[in-house]
Amino acid sequence: MSKTLLCIGHGYSAQALARHLLPRGWRILGTTRHADGTGALAETGITPLVWSGEGALPKLDTATHLLISAAPGPKGDPVLAELGQQMADIAPRLAWVGYLSTTAVYGDHGGGWVDEDTPLTPATARGKARVRAEAGWAAVPHLPLHIFRLAGIYGPGRGPFAKVRAGTARRIVKPGQVFSRIHVDDIARVLAASIARPDPGAVYNVCDDDPAPPEEVIAEAARLLGLPLPPAEPYDAAEMTPMARSFYAESKRVRNDRIKRDLGVRLLYPDYRAGLAALLAESGAG
Repeated sequence: MSKTLLCIGHGYSAQALARHLLPRGWRILGTTRHADGTGALAETGITPLVWSGEGALPKLDTATHLLISAAPGPKGDPVLAELGQQMADIAPRLAWVGYLSTTAVYGDHGGGWVDEDTPLTPATARGKARVRAEAGWAAVPHLPLHIFRLAGIYGPGRGPFAKVRAGTARRIVKPGQVFSRIHVDDIARVLAASIARPDPGAVYNVCDDDPAPPEEVIAEAARLLGLPLPPAEPYDAAEMTPMARSFYAESKRVRNDRIKRDLGVRLLYPDYRAGLAALLAESGAG
């Protein structure tokens, strides 16, 4: 039986998964809101699917696998609101559904460790919206749902090197602050491993082995480039957008044992040092 993955919200992580699956003979459909976005998708081997976000989604019933990466908005999960019934109708025919969530659902743990069984106590509006979205998708009858709670994503085009080179990088220091991260190629490997070993109802943290303070990542990028260390900037005095400041409202270390134990995943980039070095070696920029 041919395998068709439909990506609702064909963003950064979905693109990485597509690069992983296309050479293996998969047919991949990706949604775009506007017709002028179809050319870029087609150039990468994706079958474009124009969907405004309202009404039924064409060709949904041709998919064997679904990846949902659209973020919830102020009124809830827009995909669930529009497609919940359509999803329920085709759920028995689907082999796998993946929903990309975030580790923000755990809230603040003062730098302590969390795993998939930790109670969900989000402190931010973003985290609370994701908790509601997870519950909404889990309530769709017979949907073979897998939830992936992603840590901070980096990869090609999303590394710190450009800002370090330009002299605009900031080492914002908040004592005790740590973040977990994940390279986008490792996200793709986790998703592919789950597709190969479906376990409906499973929840996975997707992060590397080394939660670290954000200023250490900037320092490592500068070291790799042979450039001066950007000056430290105290968090309390730093000018930041409300969104950026919200990330600093939570500090936690996220465990990833389950992706290794249950899915057999071996991370390509187990820490930010390996990931940054690879980005620089591959493209000379991040």
